Amino acid sequence: MTNFRNFDRVRFEPAQEGLTVVTGDNGTGKTSLLEAIGYLSTQESFRGSSREALVRTHHDTAIIRGEFEDTGRTTLLEAAITPSRRDVIQRNRQRVTRVRDLLETFRITVFSPDDLALVKGGPTERRRYLDDVLVAAQPKYAALRQNVDRILRQRGVLLRQAGGRLSSEISGTLDIWDHQLAAAGSELTIARETLVEELDPHSAEAFSRLTKLPGTLSMRYERSYAGEFANALALSRSEDLKRQSTNVGPHRDELLITFGDLDARRRLSQGRQRAVTLALRLASHEVVTAHSETRPLLLLDDAFSELDDQTAAALITELPEGQSILTTAGTIPSALHPNAVRRLDRGVLV
Repeated sequence: MTNFRNFDRVRFEPAQEGLTVVTGDNGTGKTSLLEAIGYLSTQESFRGSSREALVRTHHDTAIIRGEFEDTGRTTLLEAAITPSRRDVIQRNRQRVTRVRDLLETFRITVFSPDDLALVKGGPTERRRYLDDVLVAAQPKYAALRQNVDRILRQRGVLLRQAGGRLSSEISGTLDIWDHQLAAAGSELTIARETLVEELDPHSAEAFSRLTKLPGTLSMRYERSYAGEFANALALSRSEDLKRQSTNVGPHRDELLITFGDLDARRRLSQGRQRAVTLALRLASHEVVTAHSETRPLLLLDDAFSELDDQTAAALITELPEGQSILTTAGTIPSALHPNAVRRLDRGVLV
């Protein structure tokens, strides 16, 4: 990394197999290190940070380079982040423009303290979780996800231009956008529903092993409309014009998570909610592995800091096979046996 976040220049070499632990005081940049690694997979910050925040103060560009080896083949990924321009992303010195090309090279699963928003936050967080897993498992869906977002933005602009009045010109243009949205939105919804069916048993098993609780964790996808999407759009048109926004579709759907008959968002303790988020991440890791036939790199950002002792101990036994990188500001749990330990001290890894 060069000029990324608070770093001047850092080279990080984890253990080639198993677990690498990165220790260091709070504020030394441990999360930023994982963020840089993750950026080479998704071209975005898993912290939701802007590109401007990723570049070191008083510098124009941040550079991240990573070498990845899979089945004996080494791939070099490079990202140049300049907020005033589009990122320059290269794979083996050849420029790439699609996130799909990065995901096909290198996938990640991230555990973060911010994951609690998956359960406690609004539907947007859970939809983003599903779409991130969907794209990681099947990169072909990256273009579909972007297309749905583009159509929704364009339709939203048109609704605001209409100002609540439906002229023949507005009606004709709405018909065009509705036709495109119905096709792309339906495809995305069906893909999400299929994904939830895959995730559900994995998350239930992971939650059971983490908590040892009787009962079953379950996930269910809930559409924001009934029947065919095209019909729902037509029925919602007058309301859309009134509110100047699209009120039905995949951007309004919800992922419902329950434990027994309890709504995980409102009826579980925060400790149990954290176990739910861990179960969701472990489930996504298994599903992506099954689709890609290679295990994602597991990034655990201070994963044990807010877990009770029982859940922390269970997570240690549940860590999947493959390469993992864990950060911690505290002591390394005695039950954890890392293959390598690196310490981050004032911007230097030792």
